[in-house]
Amino acid sequence: MERVESSLFDAPIDRYGTASEKWERYGGRNVIPLWLADMDFKSPSPVLAALHRRVDHGVFGYTRAPSELVDVLQESLLRSYGWAIEPEWIVWLPGLVTGLNVACRAVGADGDLVATSVPVYPPFLSAPRYSRKQIVTVPMIQDSGRWRFDMDGLNSSLPPRTSLFLLCSPHNPCGRVFTREELLDLAELCERKGAVICSDEIHCDLVLDQTARHIPTATLAPEIASRTITLMAPSKTYNLPGLGIGFAIISDRELRARFKRAMAGIVPGVNALAFTAALAAYRDGAEWLEALLSYLRRNRDFVQEVVGKIPGLSMSHVEATYLAWLDARSMGLADPAQFFERAGVGLGSGDLFGMPGFVRLSFGSPRSLVEEALARMRTAAEAWTSR
Repeated sequence: MERVESSLFDAPIDRYGTASEKWERYGGRNVIPLWLADMDFKSPSPVLAALHRRVDHGVFGYTRAPSELVDVLQESLLRSYGWAIEPEWIVWLPGLVTGLNVACRAVGADGDLVATSVPVYPPFLSAPRYSRKQIVTVPMIQDSGRWRFDMDGLNSSLPPRTSLFLLCSPHNPCGRVFTREELLDLAELCERKGAVICSDEIHCDLVLDQTARHIPTATLAPEIASRTITLMAPSKTYNLPGLGIGFAIISDRELRARFKRAMAGIVPGVNALAFTAALAAYRDGAEWLEALLSYLRRNRDFVQEVVGKIPGLSMSHVEATYLAWLDARSMGLADPAQFFERAGVGLGSGDLFGMPGFVRLSFGSPRSLVEEALARMRTAAEAWTSR
């Protein structure tokens, strides 16, 4: 395959007029949208070529997962994480938010508690309520600028009726790649409380720190795997979110059966184009991904440098993902997201993640766009703090 140059990601792409949820949120106003985890880059050329071939075929019937996709996925997990999975462990999904909601329906009884740590991706907070469960949230701790679980707080807050723990690993929005010790501590706590772990690992291929390594929760030990639902997808890695594909990996037969029963009659199958894109991405997207990671590292470093110069803002180091979690509490704003939106930058509001006073910024965009957004934010913050 021809080597992919990271400069490919510098090219701006006009997404107006495509019904883009990200870009058309602000109704044509001059607002740079960095609020959604949706990169502004073209997907890998092998994916585009495969989609063209599939469209040219002209028939889009009900489609099962290609056997080659299953083989490629097994090879990828073994190569990346030393994780040997069986084909029957895979449950295909039209997206990971679906997986979170299915997990909440599959595990425990009505009224049971589902726990998670905040801040966290907003569907973690809504899925339990949609499933007639109660949600328990425990704030994470920022220790020397690095976010970690509050194990004492979790231990005291999780009662015996906690049926499920929703884990985001790597973490959205904090950007953490959790260590083996952190994951083991959490898994041990969940075992004591009788809780199954649903581990959303959608950002597992987007580790930016070259000294960090993602560890799938289910690889920690066989007894942990038997209590774990792992959710993964190619969508964030290869920028395919609009195609709608993900999968759960569940090694325990009974847990997998409960998950499938919760899906029955409600969750649609994955469409033909999504399977086509996933196969091409996992099989032929390695060089594109390597170039993407290099580009995102440089964007991450740039964002971290500039945010450090914006009065009233700070951010923790992003070990993985293309999402920066910015602390705006010292600015004394009632609504930081609304403040920066008025300045022409659309950010994710910390309220939605369970932690007011913060905003989330996606830097998965061409550098020129990120530069302009940060310049607007800096101008607005300097005017506010000097008033």
